[in-house]
Amino acid sequence: MIGMSEVLLAVGTRKGLFIGRRRGGAWEFDESPCFNAQAVYSVAVDTRGERPRLLAGGDSAHWGPSVFHSDDLGRTWTEPPKPAVKFPPDTGASLERVWQLHPAAAEPDVVYAGTEPAALYRSEDRGESFELVRPLWEHPTRSKWVPGGGGEGLHTVLTDARDAGSVTVAVSTAGVFRTTDGGASWAPSNSGVSAVFLPDPNPEFGQCVHKVARDAGNPDRLYLQNHWGVYRSDDEGAQWTDIGEGLPSTFGFAVAAHPRRGDTAYVFPINADSDRVPAGRRCRVFRTADAGKTWEPLTAGLPQEDHYGTVLRDALCTDDSADGGPAGVYFGNRNGEVFASADDGDSWRQLASHLPDVLCVRAAVVG
Repeated sequence: MIGMSEVLLAVGTRKGLFIGRRRGGAWEFDESPCFNAQAVYSVAVDTRGERPRLLAGGDSAHWGPSVFHSDDLGRTWTEPPKPAVKFPPDTGASLERVWQLHPAAAEPDVVYAGTEPAALYRSEDRGESFELVRPLWEHPTRSKWVPGGGGEGLHTVLTDARDAGSVTVAVSTAGVFRTTDGGASWAPSNSGVSAVFLPDPNPEFGQCVHKVARDAGNPDRLYLQNHWGVYRSDDEGAQWTDIGEGLPSTFGFAVAAHPRRGDTAYVFPINADSDRVPAGRRCRVFRTADAGKTWEPLTAGLPQEDHYGTVLRDALCTDDSADGGPAGVYFGNRNGEVFASADDGDSWRQLASHLPDVLCVRAAVVG
């Protein structure tokens, strides 16, 4: 899959960031976690420049949230002398955590951050300092956004390699919003996504969207995991279609797309709303290879007995291998287990166990 390139796997947990490295077929994890005792809710591996940069959103119980960066693949870290992400005084808000860090697809030095309270920030220096995107913060619907069970977080940022002005975000529980003018204006993009928990199940906004991913073959195609419901859009979110038929549950938190193969995406179904454990108490990733027309369970190498490891919204990912071979697929769960597949999800191996609660997982091929 990788040749002699190194795959870097960053696993953010409630008690630090664990970094694994793979050369050939052998995986090794660093002896100690970065940010010991800090919850790490967001990680990005920025491979756009000559030197890869890691970004991590840490959350210290003593010092509060911060964004760190590393230019040596996690061996050392730098924290800016001033808070990288901070709410301006006139907003009356204070930062609770950074839910998402996203290197922009069309702008080499731009990084976006999604936060709680739900807001979008933009950096033009690869994540060392950020500015609030005010038109979204001041959106006329904002006063009606209601926090979900996990808080009011902007947890998804998608940019478009074809158009730097196109940005799609998702907020729990406000739904999907999109700009086509670089953030100057924003519009809800939730048509077709149900909100079964509201008096009006089809509102303009207010859906409890858990994660959104972009298709590799058709950039206009998006996949959405909702609070009850798996959806696809073929027009960048203007209209959504239910593609949940064939899944054991349409509730879940995570969705990821294959990095090169179109029409291919992955979800991890979960029971809801009673116990929120894997659907049927089985550890199964489901894959579609036809844009959601059909789904198949991927179980080879995964635990076969009753299983209770919930996979959170950012704890399922694919790597960005560009050699034309199978993709790496990875997930971690709240049992502290991490699993990896080197063959598009056909078979799995367990890389780690007994870690703290896994909050996010990111993987990338680095030189």
